[in-house]
Formats: sequence, C-alpha cells, structure tokens
Amino acid sequence: MFDKLFGRGRKKEDGAAKPVIPFGRYSDNNKPVAKVNRWTDADNLYKEKKFTESLDAFFEYLRDDNIQNVVYERNGAEGRFELYQGSKIVRGKFDKDLLRAEVTLARMPQPSVPVMRRLLEMNFNLYYSRFALDSDRLCMGFDTDMETASPSKLYYGLKELATKADKQDDLLVQDFANLETTDIEHIGNVTDHEKEVKHAWMVRWISQTLDTIAGVDADKFSGGIAYMLLALIYRLDYLLAPEGKLLNDLERIGGIYFKKDERPVIEKNRDMVEEFKKLKDRPKEDIFRYLFRSKYTFSIVAPQQYKAIADSIHGANQNMIWYRDNNYPFIATQVSEYGVSYCQYSYSLPRAITEFFQLFMMINYSDFFAELGFERYYDPANNKFEQDMIADRIRAIQTAWKEKFPLMDFKIQNLKYDNLAMFDFTFTNELEVLNTEPK
Repeated sequence: MFDKLFGRGRKKEDGAAKPVIPFGRYSDNNKPVAKVNRWTDADNLYKEKKFTESLDAFFEYLRDDNIQNVVYERNGAEGRFELYQGSKIVRGKFDKDLLRAEVTLARMPQPSVPVMRRLLEMNFNLYYSRFALDSDRLCMGFDTDMETASPSKLYYGLKELATKADKQDDLLVQDFANLETTDIEHIGNVTDHEKEVKHAWMVRWISQTLDTIAGVDADKFSGGIAYMLLALIYRLDYLLAPEGKLLNDLERIGGIYFKKDERPVIEKNRDMVEEFKKLKDRPKEDIFRYLFRSKYTFSIVAPQQYKAIADSIHGANQNMIWYRDNNYPFIATQVSEYGVSYCQYSYSLPRAITEFFQLFMMINYSDFFAELGFERYYDPANNKFEQDMIADRIRAIQTAWKEKFPLMDFKIQNLKYDNLAMFDFTFTNELEVLNTEPK
C-alpha cells in the first residue's frame, strides 16, 4: 500500500525497464567460478593429449554467456569457431592435426605498395599471427599444430589476432583511400537518440573542463588541470564507448601526457587542451560514425593485482583533499574520478569492480544517464542523493559476486552525502580497501 501511495513500486518498475546500453571497454577478467574451472579442464585435457576435448573446454571458457561472443561447433575431430572482437570476426577451423584462424581487415581492389609496406613493418611486432593478402582481401592469420595448441598458446595467439585486427582495420581504411571496409555486417546499430545524447554531452563535458581550466592559473594548477584532462579522456571512453578513429584519438590525447619525455606538465596540458578543442569542433556526423554496438572476446588491457587499483585511488584521493577544502569542488570530484577511472581504462578489472564504477558514474553524471532512460541516483540541482537506491545497488552487486569474492565488503555506512565531492571521496575510499581475493 505504501509503495503505491509514495511511488516506490513505480520506481522499481522503471528500473526493471531501463535501457540495455553497454558502457566502457570489455573486460575478460569477469569469469564466474564455473568458467574458470573450464580453463583448468582445458589445460588438464591438453596434457592428457585429448586435444579436441581440450578445445571444447577452452572455447567454453572464452564464451561470455551474457553476450554470446563465441560460436563453436565440433563433429568428431573436426570443427569450426567464430570469435567476435569489436568490428571484426575471427573465423577458424580445426582437425586432428591443425588449427587455423583468420580475420578479414579490408578489401584492396588495386595493389598498393604503401599498404604492403605498412603491413610488412607491423609484422615485425607480431608474436603469433601475421598479415597476409588473399586475392584482394587483406587479412591476418594464426595457425598451430594441435599437438602444440595449449590453452595458453591459443589464448594469446587468438587474442593478438583479434585485438590487432580490430584496431588496424579502421586505421588502415582511414590512412589509405584505396582500401575498402568489409565484413562488418555483424555490427549493431545505436539509436539516433543515443548518438545525439552522447554527442551533446561530449561537447558539454569538454566545454566545462576547458572553461574551468581557463579560469585558473596554468602553472599553479598544472597538476589539477592534468587530472581534469585525463579524467575527461577516461569518462568519454567509458560513457561514449567509442570505436575506431574516435577511440584512437582519445588514446592519442592521453599519450601526450604519458609520453616519456622531459617536457613540463604545463606544456603537455596545453597540447591536450588543443586536441580537445579540435575534438569538440568536429562535425556531429563524424562522431556518429564511431558509435556502434560490438561484441568482444578479449580485453585490450591486462588484469592487475588489486594493490595497483588501491594505490591509484589512494593517490588521487590524497591529492583531491586540497581542492575540496579550498573551494574547488569540481576539480576535487575530477581528481577522485581520475583515481578509479584510470583503472577502469587501463586495466582489465573484475566485473564486480566495474559494476561499482558504473554506479559511481551514474551518480556523478545522473543527468546524462537520465536522458538515456536510466534511473536517477542523484539530483545535482538540489544536491539530493537517493540513498536507499544507492545502498540497494551496492548490496545487489555484493550479493551477485559473493561466490567469487566472499570477503568483499563495501561498508555502506561509511558513505557521506554532504555533497558530491565528499560522496566521491568516501565511495572511492571503500573501493580502495575492498578485499577481492577470489574463492
């Protein structure tokens, strides 16, 4: 009765109907216990020389049941498989002697020396796979004898093949006008509404950051400016989920700061600001081209010990205190956001941590999520937090992952809701000390 009177029942109903929109980079560090056990099965079967049975277990380990990113069929000692990785599909087959896999990059109707030179140079950086030309089809290939097809070799070989192909296909077509895009029929569309919202907020976030930077001393605030610019990169990467050239452009802007040279931070900040100005002014249609749905099998970054995550959060939160206490609340929230978003961007995180990060972003950017049709956890206009909803979501995440992380204990009672900066500080402090020792 009280739910009907005060609308609580409607809120739950709305939450159940929230849109299915993926955010951020795919992490393959998200396997439930049963999937992890299949890796052990694959390894043991390989050592027993039961090679085809080992493949059964290996591809089951790779398959993410939530997104169905792997197709695998076997008939006796022969079989075929497909792996989805962004805009590319890895297709393979095997028999009792050999496993082969390949992926199509682009079509080259006319031979091109510059293209072949590029591919020849890139071949030197590959460990398991290689670029090849099949008639007018540019492709990459990987093969192995079944007797040497251990789960580790298959994983790293197929990962190199898939991730390199997914990155290079867009760059090759972009750099060489005589190449044509091909084999992208599996890519999913994004609605016009979602594209419009993402583009509008991209422009708004860039403008907000650049306006804040313009209002402070570039030298005295060089550290805070760097935090804001890097947090902006990671926010756009996570919330826009860009592909192709847009993804590459964000990576390039971040590379300006992390390039190992002797230039002072103030100069790197200046160059990043200029790149963001260019990005903000790019035609909307150009941004729309790189917003589409993809399935992934492999993460493009590697897992890390949780101490690396804890250290990143701790270091950022220590630096945010001065901005919080000296009346720079926006910079303070950006510094806290950097500590955890750097990890989401740079590491393959356990899905439980990504789900906490998703909640963090939904609270910090509630207007953005509301425009996409999600529930609102925070009203920035009135500084009002939906504390019960936040607590319920935290409990739900912990319950869902209790089997894999039985010692994980996010202490909801430590959260403070005075303002967004204080909330971010206390929320990320809890992330810092989570025990993610697996079962």
